[in-house]
Amino acid sequence: MAGELSDDELAFLHSLLDFARDGRTGELAAAIDGGVPVNLTSASGDSLLLLAAYHDHPATVRMLLEHGADPDRVNDRGQTALGAAVFRRSRESATRLLEHGADPHAGTRSAVQIAAFFELDEMAALLEAGSPQAPSADDAP
Repeated sequence: MAGELSDDELAFLHSLLDFARDGRTGELAAAIDGGVPVNLTSASGDSLLLLAAYHDHPATVRMLLEHGADPDRVNDRGQTALGAAVFRRSRESATRLLEHGADPHAGTRSAVQIAAFFELDEMAALLEAGSPQAPSADDAP
């Protein structure tokens, strides 16, 4: 059937997910430069970015963001890359994600909720400092 992937193609795509898990930034960047979608996801919706953040590979997180990865993509469990970075206490990855517009409140298990649940005060402060503030009454036209 047209549109189905061969076993070799599936194995290649699975290897790319492993590149993100393992922090193999250069190899992953080469594949993306060669046409692999930067927002590639696993069967459970885990993006390359989420996997890199969860496995604490800040250089891979940075490269994926620079290649246009969606910082707010949510997996099938309602998790985001920012939530994964917060859970892993990766200040560097969380900072990069916030710099690229990641929403601390995105997902049903948001980064803010994760920081509160696990009492990660330093990460909560980072999220608060990096999240856009609601306009105040002074900002009204």
